[in-house]
Amino acid sequence: MEFASTMTGSDITLTPAAQDVMRKLFDDVEDDDITAIRLFVSGGGCSGMTYGMTFTGDQFDNDKIYEADGFKVFVDSVAFNYLQGVEIDYAENGMNGASFVFNNVFASTGGSGACGGCGGAGGGGCA
Repeated sequence: MEFASTMTGSDITLTPAAQDVMRKLFDDVEDDDITAIRLFVSGGGCSGMTYGMTFTGDQFDNDKIYEADGFKVFVDSVAFNYLQGVEIDYAENGMNGASFVFNNVFASTGGSGACGGCGGAGGGGCA
């Protein structure tokens, strides 16, 4: 089976606001070795997964690639399992400032974002 490296708009969605900000951030990078924006997933447990992004100059064999207008987005195949169906937006949050927002991050895994083991017998959190 061949690995499909191209992502489409049904795999991830970047709202126009997110694309505008990502393009501007990418254009402001002065390092010629930076070739894309990498989406990543880390963590787990009661706090849930952490979703983020960083600049990268490394493309790996297991990366999925999304071609946006003026920049590329890389997602490794493990993170893609958690991000498939995600919508990334950029929102102004009043006094909290502005940030990227990952919506629908549980679309492909069917999770709720809640920790089923919290508050169980023993009164503790998740183990």
